[in-house]
Amino acid sequence: MQEEFGEGKKLRYLCQDETRLGLKTIAGRLITARGVKPTGLTQWQRENFYLYGVVEPLSGYSFFYEFPYLNGHCFQNFLELLSVDLANDIAVIQFDQGSFHKAKALDYPDNIIPIFQPPHSPELNLIERFWEFLKSKLQA
Repeated sequence: MQEEFGEGKKLRYLCQDETRLGLKTIAGRLITARGVKPTGLTQWQRENFYLYGVVEPLSGYSFFYEFPYLNGHCFQNFLELLSVDLANDIAVIQFDQGSFHKAKALDYPDNIIPIFQPPHSPELNLIERFWEFLKSKLQA
């Protein structure tokens, strides 16, 4: 494989995924007469962002970047930032079947080789365990 990729280039295996983090407001109480069931409109306010990330199980390397949306444009930006961070290394990256991971307009950098896990199988992606750990620490 070293002959294929060139001298001085390291082949790496990474797992990639995204998660949404943020707040959902809690609805307040309504004041009504005794015995009257309160009725009112609830408008959930959500303040959130998406965290895109990769982890390398063998070395512990990780790269994360925050974006306002989960879409192809933000994903393309993430890939370009990751490619620069990897420098001369070649990364085989495991992705889920998200539509923006396979978009025709997507241009994978030369040092990123995508592989796609089977549909509906998040348990195969090791970064899912990191998201569980992170969210458990952020819960109130």
